[in-house]
Amino acid sequence: MLIEERFHLVYVEGEMSNLRRPGSGHWYFTLKDDNAQLRCAMFAGRNRALGFQPRDGAQVLVRGRVSLYEARGDFQLIAEHMEPAGEGALRAAFEALKARLEAEGLFDLDRKRPLPVLPRRLAVISSPTGAALRDVLHVIERRFPALEVILLPVAVQGDRAEPEMLAALKRIPDIAPDVVLVTRGGGSLEDLWSFNSERIARAVAACPVPTVSAVGHQTDVTIIDFVADVRAPTPSAGAELITPDQADLHAALLHLRLRLQRAFAGERLNWLRHLTHLRARLTDPRARLLQQMQRADELEERLRRALEQRLRRSRAELAAAQKNLNRAQPSRRIAHHHEQVRQLRASLLASTGRIIAASAARLAANARTLQAVSPLATLDRGYAVLSSRGPEGEMVPITSIRQTGPGAALTAHLQDGALDLTVDGVDSDNRLPSLPERGD
Repeated sequence: MLIEERFHLVYVEGEMSNLRRPGSGHWYFTLKDDNAQLRCAMFAGRNRALGFQPRDGAQVLVRGRVSLYEARGDFQLIAEHMEPAGEGALRAAFEALKARLEAEGLFDLDRKRPLPVLPRRLAVISSPTGAALRDVLHVIERRFPALEVILLPVAVQGDRAEPEMLAALKRIPDIAPDVVLVTRGGGSLEDLWSFNSERIARAVAACPVPTVSAVGHQTDVTIIDFVADVRAPTPSAGAELITPDQADLHAALLHLRLRLQRAFAGERLNWLRHLTHLRARLTDPRARLLQQMQRADELEERLRRALEQRLRRSRAELAAAQKNLNRAQPSRRIAHHHEQVRQLRASLLASTGRIIAASAARLAANARTLQAVSPLATLDRGYAVLSSRGPEGEMVPITSIRQTGPGAALTAHLQDGALDLTVDGVDSDNRLPSLPERGD
């Protein structure tokens, strides 16, 4: 319906009246103030978890869901939680701190540490006069009296509680226990408020050893319950979680002792059988020595025969090799090869001389041809080579009057030097007579 869709969870504070508790276990009552009243129902599964018994005239804070009772058409509140109205502000602060620490990851399961199986030293942070400490010591005496208990006495409510508990948690590294138990008995939200302190919660989270929170009764919940590695519903339950049961340990030790005795007996039987087998194999050492001496004589005889046989075979192979060597006459073959080498050397020298003479003749002919066409020979006959400077300073040969003109600077290269010239004029008609062709 529209009302249930718009209002999922609401808090209502008012005076309780007309409280009815039928045999079904459900509660029906009315919340009212000076201006209005609201019908409420709280079913048995919810009201059993309350830590107090409400009555008519009590001022309470109720958390629940709005609904409509269709049989009568009445608007009503289905209560899920109820507490005295004075605890409302504390409850709101509790929920805000819980949400913030949970967002930081202080409640994550992956940071929870397991408790030691056989702790040797326990540090208890509690009131030295409270019933919670007596319950814890009674459980330890019954289950595991060998556990060393170190009490860090603190106030568990009031202004002194927070600083004393913080001081006790700071002493943990010096005491070096295996586990820490923070505990006290039940009480109202105000009585347990020191255990909802942010500073104490962070100190418990930073404790170097596993921590157990056992504060109040099963229905009481504090912030350190979420931060501690293990939460126990009561102080006695916390002591039971920490300590192993000596009866169980005694039974386990007896079982291990029986297994050890059986294993020892079986191993002893196996060794006795092995010893009997070795004893049966053990013989007189003198007979063993005589056998070894006989074996050594046999091996010596076999070695002697093998050496004689190998010597005869080697002699036969040497005689055959000598015979083959004499038949081959290597001195004649060596003399023949010497003669072949001498003839090949003489032929090589003659061929090399002819090749060198032919190469020298070709070199002389090429030199004469090169000398005939060399421009130096032309200069020796009285001719000159003209050139001018190019755009980049290089020497450019002058082969035609079209490459120069009046006023141009030229260089005439002679056989023994060069002349710097200036062109006064160009005459295309004054040409040298044609030289006769070779062979005319």
